[in-house]
Amino acid sequence: MRIGNLKLASNLLLAPIAGYCDVGFRTAVRSLGGLGLASTDLISCCGLLYASRKTMRLVDSCPEDQPLCVQLSGAETSTMAEAARRAVDLGAVVIDINMGCPAYKVTKRHGGAALLLDPGAAARLADAVVNAVGVPVTVKVRLGPDANHVVAPGLARLLASAGVAAMTVHGRTTAQRFGGVVDLDGIAAVVSAAGSMPVVGNGDVRSPQDAAAMIERTGCAGVMIGRGALRDPWIFRDTHAFLREGTIPPAPSIAERVALMVRHFEHMASLEDERRTVHIIRHRISWYAKKLAPCQRLEAQVRTVESLAEFHRYVKRFLAERGAQQAGSSEACP
Repeated sequence: MRIGNLKLASNLLLAPIAGYCDVGFRTAVRSLGGLGLASTDLISCCGLLYASRKTMRLVDSCPEDQPLCVQLSGAETSTMAEAARRAVDLGAVVIDINMGCPAYKVTKRHGGAALLLDPGAAARLADAVVNAVGVPVTVKVRLGPDANHVVAPGLARLLASAGVAAMTVHGRTTAQRFGGVVDLDGIAAVVSAAGSMPVVGNGDVRSPQDAAAMIERTGCAGVMIGRGALRDPWIFRDTHAFLREGTIPPAPSIAERVALMVRHFEHMASLEDERRTVHIIRHRISWYAKKLAPCQRLEAQVRTVESLAEFHRYVKRFLAERGAQQAGSSEACP
């Protein structure tokens, strides 16, 4: 898949998952293969220009974290253009404009999904960013404010005319937030309207089969995966193999899943102080635990860890106990 002059290794993209898409998680997922492009969490254009500590933490990157997309939120053309230039200086090779976030803290500033209320103004904003940077600019949208105001197909034509390199469509309206099911026919209508501009489908992709069905049903050029990657970071490797070869590689072992979790948190520890890293570990363990079950005790213990040493001690104990259980099961087999 190509986005402007950038050729991706696959047509699978990691969504800018609010609160989760830090550099540690991005590099952990990249190490497994199959991922074409990863994005930062949503970045406030004002926060980036003011270089606030929180914002700069969100744009932290490293040499292994490429190609990198920085997703920006804002509604004022000159501010967004300046923020896009700053993001490129920080290593972004793609700039994405968020026109789909339904969170009030974003829409009250007329950004995110609020931009769908005026497609003409949204297109002018995209045009300003396109003209401000020399890297591809993409836009992430929803279908429209609500079921009675589906604007994404018409907006796709305006964005293509403005020079936007690709468009991602979450197949829900703003009013739906994350309820209901993704509207594949709605995404297909955007694909039809977009002409030669690639459209990436997004929403409810939890397996390789879901991704294949979205591509077949909508004709989209690629698929963006968000929460499915939190549940199982191997989803990009597996989906890439399934789309290319029709087969899915063997599932990773518990030891491999734990090793990835540890790498993720150790990477964060190299960038953050221990207190911040421990907070991240407590916050993320529930997602990793979904594929480590049964692990109720480990999950409960990690939710209250006070240090990295304590985290490693609990993980080591979990692996030892799981290994002993497997050995016992093996010995019991005839």
